[in-house]
Amino acid sequence: MKEFLEYVLRQLVEFPEEVIVVELPRDKSVVFRIQARQTDIGKIIGAHGRTIAALRNLLSAAASRTDRKAHIEILEERPPAR
Repeated sequence: MKEFLEYVLRQLVEFPEEVIVVELPRDKSVVFRIQARQTDIGKIIGAHGRTIAALRNLLSAAASRTDRKAHIEILEERPPAR
């Protein structure tokens, strides 16, 4: 699932080399944390959240085949403190 998510995300963004996906397995679920350049976050989320919703649905369907749940978290970069 992680490889699929990375592939799709890299096709969406302007800076694919900066997309980082971390997989955090839990008991009955898996969490995917996505980190990307701030300007690419909007492309990952999509208009009205449709793109990220579609990705969540695809991962949930894939995870359900193994009786697990999949979650996606998007980590936002914080500007440096002054």
